[in-house]
Amino acid sequence: MSTTELDAAGITDPALRTAYARCRALNAVHGRTYFLATRLLAPAQRPAIHALYGFARMADNVVDDRDADASPAAVAARLEQVRGRMRRGLDGTDPRTLVAEGEPVVAALADTVARYAIDHRHLEDFMDAMAMDLTVTDYATFDDLARYVHGSAAVIGLQVLPVLGTVGPREEAAPYAADLGVAFQVTNFLRDVAEDLDRGRVYLPRDELAAFGVDRELLDHCRAAGRTEPRVRRALAHLVARTRAVYRRAERGIPMLHPVSRPCVRTAYVLYGGILDEIVAADYDVFDRRVAVGNARRAAVALPHLARAVGTRLVRRPDTLPV
Repeated sequence: MSTTELDAAGITDPALRTAYARCRALNAVHGRTYFLATRLLAPAQRPAIHALYGFARMADNVVDDRDADASPAAVAARLEQVRGRMRRGLDGTDPRTLVAEGEPVVAALADTVARYAIDHRHLEDFMDAMAMDLTVTDYATFDDLARYVHGSAAVIGLQVLPVLGTVGPREEAAPYAADLGVAFQVTNFLRDVAEDLDRGRVYLPRDELAAFGVDRELLDHCRAAGRTEPRVRRALAHLVARTRAVYRRAERGIPMLHPVSRPCVRTAYVLYGGILDEIVAADYDVFDRRVAVGNARRAAVALPHLARAVGTRLVRRPDTLPV
């Protein structure tokens, strides 16, 4: 990790610096869009965002990257071990002890949660959602999906909100931060239909699909054939439109953020929304390839916001940044 970021954040302990560097590496490798947007934050904010992402990635990997012969009970036990390690960190175990014990991600998480007074409930809700992936393979309605999406996505927005900072009461911005997390997550569901099918899961509600004559058998057929059947295309078009409405609702929260944080969130908003554009441009062909926003488009979106971010930092003293 850049020493500038760690110095700016006041992270001086060598063990903690190592812990945060590990989280940054996870973000850089696994969260391309997220990592790019994070570069638009003030250096002092970035380590905390990397720590929150790093822990989410670590827990998610337990569920998604399990051995083929691992039983659900064994994976559940490993996930509970992660929860136990998380709780130990949040309960005040010295982060340096955690690093010495081989827990750098938990150490960085615990330090970030303490620095920004992040509600522990958001971490517990996230772990609950990860556990759902071990037993729940589909959802009947969006209402049924809501609990999972709250824990897997909405709470991510709520976790990062204290790091981003707000210009008014945080509770007023919180619903919009949660909505943006949900919009990002449902975008992933639409992009990753094939990958999720391979893992035995469908995150698109059954009733929404059934309205277009689509069921799981048809989705499996599309995956095997590597093409999108017309009924599935119409269902996906409907779900894309529904997700765009969530983005529009979430956008109202961006002006509520601290000015130094707005370029980052705006970039993530545009780039993730761009994934929906790519799905539409591909005529909903999501069964034989993973659509993505190209590097040229990423640069075109990020560069103007980078200039805005730098300008905002230049006119604000360090003590006016979110803390």
